[in-house]
Amino acid sequence: MATGDFSLIPAKKITSPHDAGLDALGAQLAELSPSLDTADAWPAEQLRLCGEAGVFEWFAPQELGGQAWHEADLLRAYVELAAACLTTTFVITQRVGAMQRIAAGESAAAREELLPDLISGRTFATVGISHLTTSRQHLSRPVLRAEEGSGDFLLDGYSPWVTGAEFAQHVVLGATLGDGRQVLLAVPTNLMGVRIDRAPLLVGLSASRTGRVQLEQVRVPRKWLLAGPAHDVMKHGFGARTGGHQTSALAIGLATSAIDFLQRQSDARAELVEPADALIEEREALMGAMLQLAGDTAVSTAQTCLTTSNELRTRANSLALRASQAALAAAKGAGYVVGHPAGRWCREALFFLVWSCPQPVLHANLCELAGIQE
Repeated sequence: MATGDFSLIPAKKITSPHDAGLDALGAQLAELSPSLDTADAWPAEQLRLCGEAGVFEWFAPQELGGQAWHEADLLRAYVELAAACLTTTFVITQRVGAMQRIAAGESAAAREELLPDLISGRTFATVGISHLTTSRQHLSRPVLRAEEGSGDFLLDGYSPWVTGAEFAQHVVLGATLGDGRQVLLAVPTNLMGVRIDRAPLLVGLSASRTGRVQLEQVRVPRKWLLAGPAHDVMKHGFGARTGGHQTSALAIGLATSAIDFLQRQSDARAELVEPADALIEEREALMGAMLQLAGDTAVSTAQTCLTTSNELRTRANSLALRASQAALAAAKGAGYVVGHPAGRWCREALFFLVWSCPQPVLHANLCELAGIQE
């Protein structure tokens, strides 16, 4: 199994979303982003840079060695990073998802043995939980099943969408027992019976190496149990936030890349000024609504009446799709050539129609695409 090189060298850490170091990191990620459109790419260098900058500390409690940023500040940073490189930022969300579930989980062994290296960037972990939330929900039989033993859990089946599993030392997986209860386990990827399939090529973000993890009669020691057995384990504490504001932040970040391009083009092309200004205004309103929903009381959202995460997600998806296509239209034929960022942004925007997309959001986006006024 391949593993990434996450060895670190001393570097000045970013301690606030207003830190100039965040702009410098974004510039580095943006410069490297075209390399991720090649076959078999993986953002190892980008993740190393993020580790040096202390990015993974932002999300961890101070008592565990983290910086414990406020959610609104995390969302600001997510927007900045996604505008620079969506693939790297998406991978970070999956790593952070694993870290947060380990930090809040019931396993002291997992916290003590795994978190220090994950927070520093020396190791990598990811999550495989979509089959408990939005994926494969139409199937009568759970795709990943568990049997509880006296000292372990026996896992059999597969997790359909796991990011970067080839490079992970642990995958936080959700599985379902015969009585319908569920468990979350930090599964070591070197256990006998774990097989990581080659990730498929995706329309966008192929370098995230997102694909299937197979588990054939895998015995996971009870020390790695993070939560459960319980019905709807993802609704217990830390699990309930899956697909929340961070997903909208990444969509707004991608839209920002496209809008910035359109704005630069409008400096020399008067016909682009009005659409660029309109998209900028919408982006600022969505940003304000997101920060207010995240608890930033200093933000005014007079321009918007968004009150729920689903409404925010619906609008953010729409903005990412429209802004990326506007950038492509402004780029004309050059944007349709492989390698131009406008084409990549259009492909990446489609990701938000399928990534952790709740049914109300999917319905609203489908109605918009069909021209149906709700």
